[in-house]
Amino acid sequence: MDVKKAIIPVAGLGTRFLPLSKVVPKELWPLIDKPVVQYIVEEAKASGITQIIFVVPPFSKKGGKKVILDYFKKSPKIEKILKERKKNHILSECQNLEEIAKDITFSYVFQKKPLGDGDAILQARNKIGNEPAAVLFADDIVDSNTPCISQLIKVFNSCQRPIVALYQLPEERLPFYGIVKVEKIANRFYKMKKIIEKPSIEEAPSNLAIVGKYIITSEVFDYLAKAEVGERKEVILAETLNKMIKDGKIIYGYEFEGKWLECGNKLGWLESNFYLSLKHPELGPKIKKLLKEINL
Repeated sequence: MDVKKAIIPVAGLGTRFLPLSKVVPKELWPLIDKPVVQYIVEEAKASGITQIIFVVPPFSKKGGKKVILDYFKKSPKIEKILKERKKNHILSECQNLEEIAKDITFSYVFQKKPLGDGDAILQARNKIGNEPAAVLFADDIVDSNTPCISQLIKVFNSCQRPIVALYQLPEERLPFYGIVKVEKIANRFYKMKKIIEKPSIEEAPSNLAIVGKYIITSEVFDYLAKAEVGERKEVILAETLNKMIKDGKIIYGYEFEGKWLECGNKLGWLESNFYLSLKHPELGPKIKKLLKEINL
């Protein structure tokens, strides 16, 4: 079955970005000149996704994360003002956003309580049905020639099993991530044996970390529906996938081509901004010149 639907969970509390994330969802924090969530939507569209389901917390009277949905809507009043003031460059950027959102159906479901990423994904089950679906977390951007999700879909089309995105990390960073034990099947392609959350360097079974991009099947939803709340009072996707592996279910991992840019904490967000800024065709040369002037 073709992967045409994507789930983007945005119901998290954004605790690492408090207090600002109380009023500005972290998914709308800018990476250079556009918000993080726009990179995710662009990746989904470039991978052939036609339906995107956002998982959001219950809307507050002030709108809460509803602003993420509003961001992708047309703004006729603003565009009219830009035309009158002949702000053509800014107008073209607004129209570009409309083009990105074109041919994509956006919808949302609620995660009523903050019960973890697995519970958030489960809320989208009725909209996915029995089809496979991509899952993209807004914390993780991949800079690559071929969109990361597109790479995973290509693998899924061959195996029709859940796929987890993997990325090689240096040894000193392994204790901060979910690290996988794997059996190599082919170049960049692995059969998952176990997921170990934040192991010590000595305990780490490999240097492959899980990145927040997946292709899941209806069977994953079945397991999420039966999953019990763990020690953290949450349903965790990685723990659910581990349970499936223990039960003999086949789950694959794919080491994607590209650079992983983290945006889930302040330092990662700053580093990602710096990396993409230096690569920007217009801003990059100016920033390099500035760094020389201030001797950095």
